[in-house]
Amino acid sequence: MRIAVAGATGNIGKLTVAALERDGHDVVRVSRSLGVDLLTGEGLDKALDGVEAVVDAISSEATDRDESVAYFGTTTTNLLAAEERAGVRHHVLLSIIGIHGVEGNAHYAGKREQERLVSAGPVPWTIVPVAQFHDFAEMVAGWTEQDGVATIAPLLVQPIAPADVADVLAEIAVGDPQGRYADVAGPEPQDLVDMARRTLAARGRTVRLVPTWSGLFGTEMAGDVLLPGEGARIAPTTFDEWLADQK
Repeated sequence: MRIAVAGATGNIGKLTVAALERDGHDVVRVSRSLGVDLLTGEGLDKALDGVEAVVDAISSEATDRDESVAYFGTTTTNLLAAEERAGVRHHVLLSIIGIHGVEGNAHYAGKREQERLVSAGPVPWTIVPVAQFHDFAEMVAGWTEQDGVATIAPLLVQPIAPADVADVLAEIAVGDPQGRYADVAGPEPQDLVDMARRTLAARGRTVRLVPTWSGLFGTEMAGDVLLPGEGARIAPTTFDEWLADQK
């Protein structure tokens, strides 16, 4: 199949491209750095020529709610319109577990807008809600680290290996649209603070971690809010296995 991956130069996008090419598919990389701008639509029609399915793995660093909603709204609208013109038969959206139960997070607000547009849009779709990635804790600590100290929320998550996410997206993309897919998560619940501590130690770094709910993640994300629901698809790679490969 000829399959396009939006966000092809990002963490999950690169791995999804590799998974699809490994399975013998013709992959079109969609990224602003490669000449395709989802915000303006520039290059989209040419990129989607002959494409049968699109995997949307784009992300945003916006920390303002309105900015996040605007970014995901514009890019998704442009992408879906171009897909309709090209006759794309399947739009696969990478989303996040628990976003509908958390109002205060700007990124989640943008992802909800993305889901709304896809589910109401003209292209048959599958939305894939996925848990936080195994490298998420280290990234969060990096946002606030200063002088060897970082604040981090004690979130309870069931993290998944990025490569496992890519394999699931590649598998779904070549099949029929399924609507809202089951939650996809790793094998074991983990505490984000402990994940950060262990990841940093594996990198040979010493950072003092201060657990707090005063940052980007508030108490509305505490407890089991970010854990997968019943009937979840459990990916094989544990956090320990992933961590062993980081050393």
